[in-house]
Amino acid sequence: MFKILIIILCFCLAACSPNSTDANARDIPQLVQSILSEPKTFNPVLSVESPNIFPLTFEGLVRENPITAEIEPTLAESWELSPDKLELIFTLRQGLQWSDGHPLTAADVVFSYNQLYLNSDIPSSARDTLTIGREQTLPTVSQLDDLRVKFSIAEPFAPFLAATSLAILPEHIIAPILQDKNAFMSFWGIDTPSTELVVNGPYQLDSYTTSQRITFKRNPYYWKRQVTGLDIPYLERVIWQIVESTDTAVLQFRSGQLDSLAISPEYFSLLKKEEKRGNFTIYNGGPAYGTTFITFNLNQGSRGGIPLVDPIKSEWFNNVNFRKAIAYSIDRERIINNIYRGIGSLQNSPISTQSPFYKQELTGYEYNSQKAKELLLEAGFKYNQNQELLDHNNNRVKFTLITNAGNRIREAMGAQIKEDLRLIGIQVDFSPIAFNVLVDQLSNSFKWDCVLLGLGGGNEPNFGANVWFPDGNLHFFNQLPRGDAQPIEGRIVTDWEEKIGNLYIEGARELELEKRKVIYGETQAIAQDYLPFIYLVNPLSLTAVRNRFTPIEYSALDGAFWNIEEIKLQK
Repeated sequence: MFKILIIILCFCLAACSPNSTDANARDIPQLVQSILSEPKTFNPVLSVESPNIFPLTFEGLVRENPITAEIEPTLAESWELSPDKLELIFTLRQGLQWSDGHPLTAADVVFSYNQLYLNSDIPSSARDTLTIGREQTLPTVSQLDDLRVKFSIAEPFAPFLAATSLAILPEHIIAPILQDKNAFMSFWGIDTPSTELVVNGPYQLDSYTTSQRITFKRNPYYWKRQVTGLDIPYLERVIWQIVESTDTAVLQFRSGQLDSLAISPEYFSLLKKEEKRGNFTIYNGGPAYGTTFITFNLNQGSRGGIPLVDPIKSEWFNNVNFRKAIAYSIDRERIINNIYRGIGSLQNSPISTQSPFYKQELTGYEYNSQKAKELLLEAGFKYNQNQELLDHNNNRVKFTLITNAGNRIREAMGAQIKEDLRLIGIQVDFSPIAFNVLVDQLSNSFKWDCVLLGLGGGNEPNFGANVWFPDGNLHFFNQLPRGDAQPIEGRIVTDWEEKIGNLYIEGARELELEKRKVIYGETQAIAQDYLPFIYLVNPLSLTAVRNRFTPIEYSALDGAFWNIEEIKLQK
């Protein structure tokens, strides 16, 4: 499944205590990991959050190899692109089956795209990444026979092939549900019995215990078993322990019963010394994909006559000089040195530093509190005798900064940002909150001031279109309601928002790599000038994995277990 940019949590990989699985666990080839929070849904069409179960449970026609960056066949055996680049015909593998034994055919592919991802009545972020050109057309997907599917587009679309990596879903299970759209919106929620979740990936859901664990078992109908003739995936079971504290996960890892751990900077030095004794290897993939940032709620709309954001604060947040002053006032080098322990790099762009489209010339906003104060004064703010910042109406400048509770790095970053802004007279009320509550505020109520968060990343910029299109599902700094949510009155879309959205359209239409780089370089420059996101620091991608797992080909894009079906235990 390609990298739709989604709201993410840094989640660690760890194992459970001896009592967390059955007594015969040691005799079962398994991988035990931990996640920082519970999934929001088991429906890949509706999901916008991480962690999610879909890398284990669903596959698409193709996938991107995170080591080579090449597009590889999965459910599709082969494909053919027409000379004019406007038609793409896939041939599926013969004998594909769903986890319930039902045949998986071209009809499932056509259903998944036409009735789910491309359905305007279903709020899927995937639809944004399939929108093509200024006319905002969508692909036409048609079935040629049981094994062949044709995708047709109206104009060139550079990520055409990669965009067909969306998870394929079972028509025989979901089609009856679509007769009631509201029923689909709650379909395959986290309360779904495991026996009702029909998948095509290497694993299927075995059990889910709220606030404790998710267990997966091998899918007996996984297509690679047929192709290779091997008992694949080799690991019989995958267990995700729900551990809501990174400290707890580290303690579990050090206990000697853990399988893997995504290493946060404060624990790197300690764990590095224990590699030999603990029989694990720390893999370093370089700068992590994705971004970490703060963003203000720029939505100037109202619901039922009540503004989403206090009008006093909204005036501040929508002032570009105010946002620039905030950027200058955050000491990012101190974040690297004190919080990341030197294991990080500055992030200045919405595009991941490892992507070929990253604009290397961007310099970002160096820490300069004096420059920040000058910008605030130019914008009409002033200081009282206590050096507290006031606006032109003598309102004390203060706002609430939220982030997901339990993430030690983000909690430390929020505390420093609070202190940095205090030095320029701004009062920040820093409030880490439960992830589900945070997502609800960002996606539903829209009642928030400022958030410290992260977005996933990848090599292809167009998969971030859902962030940058003004009507995109993840344009959350100025969000439109999703689905049947209460509408917003008076929402304003700025010229620079429109400009970035249009450039993303142009970038997707351009087939020449170097010209695409220029276009996406311009989007990054505009984002830096207007600062809808104030980018902070990117950590290194570090994960410890027990040496008994092989082969490990570590990738900053997808981690240590991107090829989990091929991972086995050493004898």
